[in-house]
Amino acid sequence: MKRQIKKITDQTLFSKIFVVMSISIISVTILTSWVTVQMSQKLFVQTFSITNSKIIEQIKSGLQSTHYSNVNIAINVAQSGAIKSFLTEANGNSLSNFKTTFSMNDQMKRIQSGIGAKNVGIVVVGVNGKSYASNRTYWSGPPGELLRNPITENTWNHNGQMLYSYMAGGIWNSAEPYVVASKELIMPETKKSYGTLFMMIRENEFRKNYASFTSKGNDVIILDQHGLIVSSNRQELLGTESPEILKNARDIQQLGLVSKEMKISDQEVIVLADYLPLYDFYIVNIIDKNTMLNHMLNRKAVIFISAGIIAVAVLVVYFITKRLTKSLRTLVKKMSNVTKKNFHNYMSVTGSYETKQLSKAFNYMLDELNAYVSQLVETQNEQRNAELAALQQQINPHFLYNTLASVNMLVQRGNKEMITETIHSLISLLQNTISNVKETISVEQELLNLKHYVFINQVRYGDQIKVDYFISPDCLSSQVPKLVLQPFIENAFFHAFNIKSAGYIYVVITKERDYLLCEVVDNGDGMELAGDQDTIPSPSSARQLFNGIGIRNVHERILLLYGEEFGVSISSTLGQGTKISIKLPG
Repeated sequence: MKRQIKKITDQTLFSKIFVVMSISIISVTILTSWVTVQMSQKLFVQTFSITNSKIIEQIKSGLQSTHYSNVNIAINVAQSGAIKSFLTEANGNSLSNFKTTFSMNDQMKRIQSGIGAKNVGIVVVGVNGKSYASNRTYWSGPPGELLRNPITENTWNHNGQMLYSYMAGGIWNSAEPYVVASKELIMPETKKSYGTLFMMIRENEFRKNYASFTSKGNDVIILDQHGLIVSSNRQELLGTESPEILKNARDIQQLGLVSKEMKISDQEVIVLADYLPLYDFYIVNIIDKNTMLNHMLNRKAVIFISAGIIAVAVLVVYFITKRLTKSLRTLVKKMSNVTKKNFHNYMSVTGSYETKQLSKAFNYMLDELNAYVSQLVETQNEQRNAELAALQQQINPHFLYNTLASVNMLVQRGNKEMITETIHSLISLLQNTISNVKETISVEQELLNLKHYVFINQVRYGDQIKVDYFISPDCLSSQVPKLVLQPFIENAFFHAFNIKSAGYIYVVITKERDYLLCEVVDNGDGMELAGDQDTIPSPSSARQLFNGIGIRNVHERILLLYGEEFGVSISSTLGQGTKISIKLPG
């Protein structure tokens, strides 16, 4: 998991933005399409349910017309004296029977033609055993067989009420099932039964009441109180029982629902139902959701359009993201090259506002870096030159020549003790200046070197020039650059007493606040300084007092080591002497 997270975090900014934008586009497109489809489906189902509710009302209206037609037949049959006589009178002579039968037939034809129920097969069976069938294609069997049918018994149990029942096809009728309206014929005066009326309607004729409202996935089922399907556009269901559909039809009717969604044979369906009180049937409209929604939506078209939108959007995002991050990627590449010591790889200030600001900041950083590097190189060169000058000063051949000349003079005089002391001073001086590689030494050590140097010079030139030391004890341990005082003593010895033949040189070292002040003061000839006091004369001015390189080298070394607030300053008065002040960190 950590490796996967690291792999993702190591991706470029372009890759991350592109991936995030692509995922967002795909998610939004899929989610929007899904929500739109769901809302459309819901609206379609609601609209379809409302429409089918109105269709059911139309079907009910058609069925009511059929029922009223049957009621008219039943009333006319019940009020017909000829029919009653035919069903109640016993067999007489041939002429009497013929007249009765003829009258009844004529009456039945009038009734049927007057009502216009030509698609209804009328059968009457009397208590006297006589029967009549308007069309033998509807019923060809004997009356007794019809009387033994459960429909007849059920009719007799309802005391003259018209009942609707399902009759399957059989040997006494056609192979097609019937919807049979039956009614017991009762004498009004005695309330006694004298016959039974059967009005047989072929199921395919009964189905015409709603056939025009059905389609694939939009079925109509009519079933009785036992769940027996008496009519439907789905022929395979006729004569079967469906307690599940009956239960849902009752729930819808009792709860006052418009529709109900359920599953039948693993198919999601919408069920609309209503009760037919005239028939004591339930009419049920079953809508297959998938079939209906497939008609509404072309799923392949939706998928192709969504995929096309995603592809176009992703391509647009790809090119826009690549363009927006181009300047940033260029900046990153330039920065990477800087790590290869290429400090002149400047950026062109282009792209977005943020990239321009980054480019400006990057170019400014390169300017500062180049300036710093140049200054650092220059400083290192100056420091190196100063170190070389100091080394040159350490091995001043003129000093060595003078010292050796003094030793030679002492040898000629035979002053062995002085020779030994002079050589000892020279060795100690060379040891502390050349052998000691440290840049700084203590004031005490510098003072010892200075005394050796003064001793050697006094041996050579005599003691007309005396040197006194005034050192504050708390300064002895302070660190000072090596040979920081020697060049000034040397200048005082050889250049401050050209007019005057004798004098004093004072070496004063004190502490003032947080810095160390070293002063070399002489009462020699003095000089006139060009410009302001406290400035070091240039060696090129050819002033004899400062024509060596040692004094300027000391000043530059102090600046390099401690900064511009420290260094050497000079003040001098012609005829009175010169004072050298050296300011160092305490």
